[in-house]
Amino acid sequence: MAAVLAVALVAGVAVWAAGSPGGPGAGSSTVRLITFNDLHGNLEPPSGSSAEVSTDDGAEVEAGGAAYLAAHVNRLRGEQPDSVLLSTGDNIGASPLASALFRDEPTVELLDRMGVAASVAGNHEFDEGIDELRRIVDGGCHPADGCRFDPAYDGASFPVLAANVTGADGRPALPATQVVEAGGTRIGVIGATLSELGDLVSPDGIRGLTAGDEVAAVDAASRELTAQGVRAQVLLLHQGDETGPTSGADAGPSACPVEPGGPGSRIAAAVSPDVDAVFSAHTHQQYVCSATDPAGAPRPFVQGLSFGRLLSVLDLAITGDGDVDRAATTARNEVVTRDVAPDPAAQEIVDRAVAESAPLAGRPVGSLAGPLPRAAAPSGLSPLGTVIADAQLAASRGDGAQLALTNPGGVRADLIPGPGGQVTYGQAYTVQPFGNVLQTMTLTGAQLRAVLDQQFTVEDGPTVLQTSSNVRYAVTGDRVGGIEVDGTPVTDDGRYRVAVNNFLSAGGDGFDAFAAGTELVGGPVDLDAFVAYLQATPGLTPPPTDRIDRG
Repeated sequence: MAAVLAVALVAGVAVWAAGSPGGPGAGSSTVRLITFNDLHGNLEPPSGSSAEVSTDDGAEVEAGGAAYLAAHVNRLRGEQPDSVLLSTGDNIGASPLASALFRDEPTVELLDRMGVAASVAGNHEFDEGIDELRRIVDGGCHPADGCRFDPAYDGASFPVLAANVTGADGRPALPATQVVEAGGTRIGVIGATLSELGDLVSPDGIRGLTAGDEVAAVDAASRELTAQGVRAQVLLLHQGDETGPTSGADAGPSACPVEPGGPGSRIAAAVSPDVDAVFSAHTHQQYVCSATDPAGAPRPFVQGLSFGRLLSVLDLAITGDGDVDRAATTARNEVVTRDVAPDPAAQEIVDRAVAESAPLAGRPVGSLAGPLPRAAAPSGLSPLGTVIADAQLAASRGDGAQLALTNPGGVRADLIPGPGGQVTYGQAYTVQPFGNVLQTMTLTGAQLRAVLDQQFTVEDGPTVLQTSSNVRYAVTGDRVGGIEVDGTPVTDDGRYRVAVNNFLSAGGDGFDAFAAGTELVGGPVDLDAFVAYLQATPGLTPPPTDRIDRG
């Protein structure tokens, strides 16, 4: 509970302007909270746009890599011995092959070695279901694959939290809180994942689970901590905001260029005033903002990109009675630069995982004439998204497919060719790591238009499906028209065979209009389709992205 600060409003939240060079006042102490989010098993330094970070002067630098992440954590701890390391979720899932081949056990071992004290469950922690998540936490060998990285897998030494997730019996599926101690101060850590879990995880991953309202669950957890006498409280929230265009100082890692009305800032402003700071995640953005709590006091609301490129650092000013003096609390994001010596213990884990996965990861599967970025053009399409949709169409032609649609969230990294334009299996896996199964369905033209309309009617902004290169259409407002397939206009009563992955066909990302599909036929795994297409089209050139007319 802190004094109200003078802040500058930006997009519905505020730039965090607390703290002073003099630090906490007499009788106070400092506890440093260090967090990262959305690591996604990125043990090796990421490449392409997945490596880039905007610095305070607007420059782009390459950052990240687990051993560098650990080195910077060590430095921050050295500056402030009373430090706690936390994660805001998606530690695992959608991981590159060096982690995924071993069921993400190397990543968990790395986080243990780094000394993570608690994590919230992100949506990707549920990709393989609650039983697998519990195995990841508790230890034991995978029932089918065994222990592939170490002879015995001991699990995580830190809890994975989710205050708002319950099982079929209505009881909590995971712990809601963890109390950590630093410098003699108890700090209550609350974890909450996004309530839209059902839109983001395949049905098998969340079978029997319910993700409830974040605010109600956090408030209940906060009351329990208060009843235990824990006055300093923070929230690990696996939800966040998008950011708008930035330039100059607004592009730095500690700026606050968030778009107005985002789900993260809405939650950050609504949860109990007893929560002193909100660490967010999921949207892979960088910001250090302030959200005003229901009692009128601002509190830090931050996020640190993804893939281990940033660390969010919160120096809590702790009063003599164990509360937080927000007016003397500072928050910032720090870039995980690669100009430091990597941490040897972390590097050993990375090197072993890379070496043991190398025979498969290094296998050549194709070649490119140039990089295939996943970043969307103004149309909403990306070169890599188009190639993936083309690959899925090619793999589904035998089932009568005439076009393909795929979700942009399934495209996980740029595809950057190596020497001679070579592309390896490991690179292809990093792009398409989920193992979704292709399905071909029949939709009428009207039903296809309803699917495409849903791209522009979601609450938190457009989600533009990546289309095969034979599809064109125009958008007016939030409605789609002028759809063409192979240059032929789509008619409402026409019947069209559409290839999608099983995540979309089950209504993933909110596309429940796919439920109207009939005559479903299963196809290959998306990664296999992608690899086959790369093998069949050597020297592939980036396709155009102007097939959607946004006006």
